[in-house]
Amino acid sequence: MHIGLFFGSFNPVHIGHMALANYMLSFTDMEKVWLVVSPQNPLKTKSQLLDQNQRLMLVNAAIDDHPNMRSSNIEFGLTQPSYTINTLVHIKEKYPEHTFSLIMGQDNLQSFHKWKNYEEILKGFHIYVYPRPNCATTQFDEHPHIHLTQAPMMDISATFIRQAIKDKKDIRFFLPTKVWEEIDTMNFYRK
Repeated sequence: MHIGLFFGSFNPVHIGHMALANYMLSFTDMEKVWLVVSPQNPLKTKSQLLDQNQRLMLVNAAIDDHPNMRSSNIEFGLTQPSYTINTLVHIKEKYPEHTFSLIMGQDNLQSFHKWKNYEEILKGFHIYVYPRPNCATTQFDEHPHIHLTQAPMMDISATFIRQAIKDKKDIRFFLPTKVWEEIDTMNFYRK
């Protein structure tokens, strides 16, 4: 089975994430998409993050009963900060019967050469790239394992959503309904 791994802090998961995951299932040969909740991105400070289990709960609320999406907390038990190469090696060992590809934003592709062991990632995995605003071409665009998709441009950020919630703005339509309800009930991101 071909599984797309969509890594993210998902702080919080929003309609942009869900639309992109759905796009990958509908317009590529991916059969499943796993939303891999990262406990700590090496490029972000931990203090900015809602607790990893709360973010996982929100992802589960977002995917609800979608048959081809699932959440993954596989990085929760790995050494932090989370480096993609370590997670990929672990996932490949744990699920040798599946083929895994990465789902990545074009902005991440621009800094991909700074990732730990990026050459190994490129050698062993295919990467499906979705467009992001104001991104130029990269040295990787022509690589045989890089697939630039025509996914719609999603210019929605979790940073924008967190600030809007803090500012008491109504942003319910930027989030899956169950995610909005959970955030509202639990008072997440209000302070």
